[in-house]
Amino acid sequence: MPLPRHLAQMQIEIEGYARDYGLDLFTTIYELIDYRQMAEIASYEGFPVRYPHWRFGMEYDRMMKSQAYGLSKIYELVINTDPCYAYLLEGNSLVDQKLVMCHVSGHCDFFKHNRFFSHTDRKMIDGMANHASRVRRHMDRHGVDPVEAFIDTCHSIDNLIDPWLPFRANLADEKGGARSNPIREPSGEVPINIGRLSSDRSYLDDYLNPPEFIEEQRKRALQEREQAKKIPPRPERDLLGFLLMHAPLEPWEADVLGIIREEAYYFLPQRQTKIMNEGWATYWHSKLMTTRALRDDEVIDYAEAASGVTAMAPNQLNPYKIGVELYRDIEERWDTGKFGKQWDECDDQQAKEEWDLQLNLGKSKIFEVRRLYNDVTFIDEFFTMDFCRRHKFFTFAENRRTGRAEIETREFKKVKEQMLQQLTNFGQPFIYVVDANDHNRGELLLAHRHEGIDLKLGYARDTLRNLVRIWKRPVSLLTIIDDKAKRIRFDGTEITVSEEKAAWKLT
Repeated sequence: MPLPRHLAQMQIEIEGYARDYGLDLFTTIYELIDYRQMAEIASYEGFPVRYPHWRFGMEYDRMMKSQAYGLSKIYELVINTDPCYAYLLEGNSLVDQKLVMCHVSGHCDFFKHNRFFSHTDRKMIDGMANHASRVRRHMDRHGVDPVEAFIDTCHSIDNLIDPWLPFRANLADEKGGARSNPIREPSGEVPINIGRLSSDRSYLDDYLNPPEFIEEQRKRALQEREQAKKIPPRPERDLLGFLLMHAPLEPWEADVLGIIREEAYYFLPQRQTKIMNEGWATYWHSKLMTTRALRDDEVIDYAEAASGVTAMAPNQLNPYKIGVELYRDIEERWDTGKFGKQWDECDDQQAKEEWDLQLNLGKSKIFEVRRLYNDVTFIDEFFTMDFCRRHKFFTFAENRRTGRAEIETREFKKVKEQMLQQLTNFGQPFIYVVDANDHNRGELLLAHRHEGIDLKLGYARDTLRNLVRIWKRPVSLLTIIDDKAKRIRFDGTEITVSEEKAAWKLT
């Protein structure tokens, strides 16, 4: 439903305020919908058209029941496209609609400028529709059940992608190296590149490239050539891409797996920047509402709505709350000069409390942070001891005697470590493809980069079963369990766990 005239005028007004503050938005198209439509689109992760699958219907049912029982309510929905599409809930008060438009403005600016969204497909709404038509065509040809079962299998491993792959081409372009001069093996058949150091003065060649150096480089080149014959030549984190290239898939299976992989990479930045994105949108809806958009008679209604957004339960991490508070803290620190060597070396607590160098760099700093960081680097750099103590963060653990969650520690180092652990790779294990021909039997070998936490064996077994469905040969996983190197293997009928001589290490 197109926007009524008063909401269209409100959009123009609010986007004008946003641009006055320096936000740069995609063209934003709002649609007014009822709650059933909102829940349906939300169940499809913001896109009105997705490929058919039972999990979307299950999510829709959950959202409708949650709203009916008063457990939660969706106020807005916005997706990363150009133009940016956003949905308003029919029946919301004017204050709520104002707040949502201000919030969407923050999201839209973040989508456009954060570097982790720079490689996403801005026309993905058309891409999703294309994916849906292709999956339906496969279902018509091969049956609903086989296609849906294969989609289930792909969903179980859709997190096994390489988050740095979208930047790999740029990184390769920027990477420099020594000059290489090809020489030949004694047979004269196979050229090998050896990194020789060159100089304009030829008489320095023996000094720059002594025989022992050349021999070392030759052996290294031979080793790299042998390694290149292996598939993959080095540990590969993009398991979906590897399976797409090397697994014995039917054409329709390869197409479905490619669709799941493409959508996984599209949604990846939203997972990488959840705290930053929601914090940025909350910062700007607060700023725009309280300084420009809000009328005096709307203050109480706004306060009630805004408090619900940033409320944080004792044992939960609200990305809206921590994000907005970190942005405000950064702004205040860079306005007053509470950063750098002079600030870090000051031991006078009273001087720190009165510290104000009047730099007024806060606004430019938060815009810089919005552009360059993701959640992990955001927390790692700006979650300080002062911020932790001021907001009373803590870790909690289950009391085995009572079965209840209790405060474990308020120690800054442990609190920050746990937060980073939850955010790094989204709290999921690092899995690599190591060998596509393990023991020369065509078996797939994976390895887990152990970060101090053992795998959940139930999840590992289920994942191996699903991988055998795709690889059609036995699949093994190297990991560490109870400080011992282990190999978990599924041959299609039986799961076995055996000891390894040494733990696998990423090289």
